[in-house]
Amino acid sequence: MFTGLIEDIGKIYKIETLNQGKRFFIELSMDTFEIKIGDSISINGACQTVTEKNGKILTFEAMFETLKRTNFNCLKKGDFVNIERAMLLNSRLDGHLVSGHVDLTAKLKHIKEEGIAKVFGFESDTSLLVEKGSVSINGVSLTVSGLYESGFEVSLLPHTLKNTNFKYLKINDYVNIEFDMISKYVKKILKKDEKSKITEEFLIENGF
Repeated sequence: MFTGLIEDIGKIYKIETLNQGKRFFIELSMDTFEIKIGDSISINGACQTVTEKNGKILTFEAMFETLKRTNFNCLKKGDFVNIERAMLLNSRLDGHLVSGHVDLTAKLKHIKEEGIAKVFGFESDTSLLVEKGSVSINGVSLTVSGLYESGFEVSLLPHTLKNTNFKYLKINDYVNIEFDMISKYVKKILKKDEKSKITEEFLIENGF
């Protein structure tokens, strides 16, 4: 489990192709003495397991399902990725609960200035989004500032831009999206209710 607060921006040191997967070597700038093999690390919002460690270079192996769901297939040597270690249960939750299970990718359509903030607009499914609700983009906990039929917007302060890989994003780049987990469970419950025989007329007839 993660919070969506980025701790470091890692650099892709090397990528190897595996059978139905890829191996990523990522160089961190932060101290890695607390990180050990087997730890869960969020890379651009996708929960991955450390398989090797060589100084500040960590190795991760992404299976086919991860490559299919995320922007990992777009990554290349020299690219920068957002890094967050798994949250501690005794610390403040300053972002929101992020599972590290990416739902889909979204395309960056526009970037505009709005006072001290930069507004990023993405083309995406919005059925699980609400205005002022939470969304994880490349592992960053953000608030939906604008919602429209074919996409949504988020507004970033200079601090967030400086400390995440948003500063490297270009138009038509793809980002990893994880919707708020509460909205996903609510949608599933409502879908089940749609199949039930309970109607307004039924409730009235039964004294509700």
